[in-house]
Amino acid sequence: MNMIREFIQRESSAGILLIIVTILALILQNSLFSDFYSSFLHTHVEIRFGDLQIAKPLILWVNDGLMAVFFFLVGLEVKREVLEGHLSSLGQIALPGIAALGGMLIPALVFIIFNRGESFAMNGWAIPTATDIAFALGILSLLGSRVPVSLKIFLMALAIIDDLGAIVIIALFYTSDLSTLSIAIASAALAILFVMNRIGVARKSAYILVGIVLWVSVLKSGVHATLAGVALAFMIPLRSKDAEGKEFSMAKEMEHDLHYWVAFFILPLFAFVNAGVDLKGFQIAELFKPVPMGIMLGLFVGKQLGVFAFSALAIRMGVAKLPEGSSWMQLYGVAVLTGIGFTMSLFVDSLAYNDTQVYHYADKLAILLGSFLSGIVGYIILKMAKPAQG
Repeated sequence: MNMIREFIQRESSAGILLIIVTILALILQNSLFSDFYSSFLHTHVEIRFGDLQIAKPLILWVNDGLMAVFFFLVGLEVKREVLEGHLSSLGQIALPGIAALGGMLIPALVFIIFNRGESFAMNGWAIPTATDIAFALGILSLLGSRVPVSLKIFLMALAIIDDLGAIVIIALFYTSDLSTLSIAIASAALAILFVMNRIGVARKSAYILVGIVLWVSVLKSGVHATLAGVALAFMIPLRSKDAEGKEFSMAKEMEHDLHYWVAFFILPLFAFVNAGVDLKGFQIAELFKPVPMGIMLGLFVGKQLGVFAFSALAIRMGVAKLPEGSSWMQLYGVAVLTGIGFTMSLFVDSLAYNDTQVYHYADKLAILLGSFLSGIVGYIILKMAKPAQG
């Protein structure tokens, strides 16, 4: 039991689990069990309350439902970091903020260079802009004390800002036809949550109940349902008082309660249902077409170039400082690690191309390869990099 507890508590374990379920998904999709795997993904799940019906295959329940919980956790982390954490002052936010901006702009530019003029292909421009924080921090943790804590904090802050950027991108660019009635109900739910926050409602169940109404209405509105998770998170009070007048942090308690569920159930399940690339009859030439090349090079080249170049520019101009105790080579190694898009890139890919097989899984394979290269090369650089001279 102690071994299991120790495994769960290690930062690297979440990344290791993601690797295991990804390999399992690839094996199932490309073996005698492929029909079983496909049937599992498309298992029909339906919830009905009178005339209100939500009927989706399992893969969409994961992508629209469980990932809303993931984004709820992201929202809680963003709120805490902005109000009292590593993003609470201009000095703290400068370097990871500028680095995150470069890490979104340059990969998108790389993708656009390969796919300009192709309207459907261009839907995927945001795929290489994402960073998988669990994988990246997992690799950093494998290096132990060779990497200063300041760099781990830099990567965490960068990834949080990166996730916030992904939320904005999803809201602005990946919405379908909007339902006025559903948006009105979602707006009313948000207003209720805001009032609950201001008057000091301290019951988690109340926020969760209204949050479910918010999620259903957003799901039906045409705006992607995961945004409901973020909106709900921003309405959870950071400080509350219970019935006895004792102060506690509802946001921090929820974040703590959800952390392991997200790291060890939701993200692995998401990876399992989305990473099953069908390699039967796959032609290697498919990888050299514009979309997969834009994704793969966007992640492996664009991410490291954008993060490192923008960071270096900010440091040279005196806007920010090199993370304490780190060297330029170590900063570059972390920049390479940000190319691990994996679960976040797979999620944006599912929005961009609606899980169609137009590119014969080459888009998803490009995500896996770009992320794999970024992880391996980033690890080697950080392993070989000499620490800063004190």
